[in-house]
Amino acid sequence: MEQAWIHKAKTDGLFILFPTYLVLGIVLCAHQWLEAIELKYSFFTWLFLIVFVDVAHVYATLFKTYFVKAEFQRRKQLYLVLPLVCFVISVILFLMGSEVFWSVLAYVAVFHFIRQQYGFMRLYARNEIKTKFRIYFDQLVIYTATVYPMLFWFMSPKRQFNWFMENEFFTYEHPRLLQLLSIIYFVIMGIYVIQTLYVAIQQRFFNLPKHAIIVGTALSWYFGIVYYNNDLIFTLLNVVAHGIPYIALIYLNEIQKKSKDELKKLTLFKGVFFFVGLLLVIAFVEEYLWEILVWNDHFSIDQLHLSNWGFILVPLLSVPQLTHYILDGIIWKSKRV
Repeated sequence: MEQAWIHKAKTDGLFILFPTYLVLGIVLCAHQWLEAIELKYSFFTWLFLIVFVDVAHVYATLFKTYFVKAEFQRRKQLYLVLPLVCFVISVILFLMGSEVFWSVLAYVAVFHFIRQQYGFMRLYARNEIKTKFRIYFDQLVIYTATVYPMLFWFMSPKRQFNWFMENEFFTYEHPRLLQLLSIIYFVIMGIYVIQTLYVAIQQRFFNLPKHAIIVGTALSWYFGIVYYNNDLIFTLLNVVAHGIPYIALIYLNEIQKKSKDELKKLTLFKGVFFFVGLLLVIAFVEEYLWEILVWNDHFSIDQLHLSNWGFILVPLLSVPQLTHYILDGIIWKSKRV
């Protein structure tokens, strides 16, 4: 059985698997240094992590949907109607209160992040012999690796980080229940290790990328949410492990793999620097609009007084993000690679 690389071992390893372990290594070796960076260089950590990774990865979806003529024509109604639906839903939620809006968006984002890890795992497991036990056990492991840290977040004392806004999640401190969930978590992860070793010995094959995704997910979510209680560490492990592999997946699968006939006008973006550069520019423009129209944290224009228009501006600026969350659950189902 061959390893089920999406592109090839070197590029998958470097751009999809390695970023998680690189950040984990930095966090484990230099967490105190990171705490100092958070205090002194908050603008640059925001710029590189939030804008150039998190926001940029949202727009990578364009290269699988709106920018691909054949794909856009195939699902034209979906691609035109969905942003409008997202805007209407966002306005309704915001009119119910900004807390309601950000809370719903945060829960949707968490689900999206969890499902991406599941999706990568399934991609790398596509060549395995499929049995009901293996499919269900893989699901159990990847959801345990991601859902337990979130439950820890919901059920433990206040963490020093948020997904979007403060008090966005419903919390309920229950030390005994949390202790029970912790035991279940470590039991399941222990069984995963034993079962993986047993299957590898029995079949004389170890699915390297699949297990690299599972282990990387488990470690990044555990250390980012449970073990450390620091905003920059959470953001590093959360954003880098999610955004960079997604951008790489889009480029390797939707641009690098395809011929000039398939790409047509997208041939221009076959150069990785042009592709990434465009994403960075679009991401910066969006976040700059957020800053001058809503947040005024890093940039502001004194002449703008738009606080009364938040019920329109916030939902409108959120459309790309929410559209990405929903589309990402659709576009990968019919074609896994």
